[in-house]
Amino acid sequence: MRTDAGAVATAPPIDNLALRAYRPGDASAMVELWNRANAADGVPWRTDTAELEAWFSQSNDKFDPGRDLFLVELDGKLVATADSEWVDTTDGLREFRMGAIVDPAWRRRGIGSWLQGQLEAHAHRLWQTYPSDERRPMLGSWAMNSETAKIALLRRFGFEEARYFFDMVRPSLDEIDEPVLPEGLEFRPVREDQLKQMWDADMESFRDHWGGFDGSDESFQRWLHDPKFDRDLLVVAWDGDEIAGGVVNEINAVENAAFNRKRGWLQSVFVRRPWRRRGVGRAAVLRSLQALRERGMTSAGLGVDADNPTGALGLYTGTGFEVEHRSAAYRKPLEERA
Repeated sequence: MRTDAGAVATAPPIDNLALRAYRPGDASAMVELWNRANAADGVPWRTDTAELEAWFSQSNDKFDPGRDLFLVELDGKLVATADSEWVDTTDGLREFRMGAIVDPAWRRRGIGSWLQGQLEAHAHRLWQTYPSDERRPMLGSWAMNSETAKIALLRRFGFEEARYFFDMVRPSLDEIDEPVLPEGLEFRPVREDQLKQMWDADMESFRDHWGGFDGSDESFQRWLHDPKFDRDLLVVAWDGDEIAGGVVNEINAVENAAFNRKRGWLQSVFVRRPWRRRGVGRAAVLRSLQALRERGMTSAGLGVDADNPTGALGLYTGTGFEVEHRSAAYRKPLEERA
């Protein structure tokens, strides 16, 4: 078996190197590897065991850790991981997304290329299992600009940049303008029995955005079980019993400890179509900044599509955010194998 880059998809000549499927209990070793690799690559994200186990807790056809998550061990020690999932995108594709993380001490020895070949072969198997007559199959990945080795590997395998993204930061939570909603709308807390309504409103709003999202019940449950989930930090603008828009806010205590900071995240900012261009998004962002400040945070972050069609980039710069990191989504067609 060969990859599209022509590299043989067999293990590199390293004694006692083994590839196996994920098993329950692997999350803690994965956390240690991922956090160390992210630090080496300048990726400002950190995770913990509880977060990973929440992600792995709900399987569906798009992501099943026992099927789609692979670990590479050397003499029983974890040195690399690879993962895959698929989504139906808003631009008419069935995209098989993939990523691999290799221990910095074991890079440049062929492990990354081997895993990329394994992931692409896995994507072909998934496409055979979940074909679509309406959608074209595509391979996808993602990298921050600081991940130069990963970007070089993706390009060598034929991937090209498809879309650009920014991580933005508001370095201070001082001097926040007062949020003003359109007449007839109000901010109200989200009750337990309204969480699915909010989730559905968020998913609906992003149907106009590039990419694709797993809006399944299993994905909803992963969100609820994420240790960062905090119902009291949700900001929702209500129009009667209808959700006009809102923000999913969270605080990542693990990252804050790692970077010695107090930062909250506007994880998802959304406005449904009938309420757009009326100031709902700006008001929800400003109210979120207030809520994070009330929790003792001193800065705020968010991610945004650089070409977002709803004017989000202008909204964020207008409320005090500035670009801190850049990243890109990468794609290449999934071709039929001989």
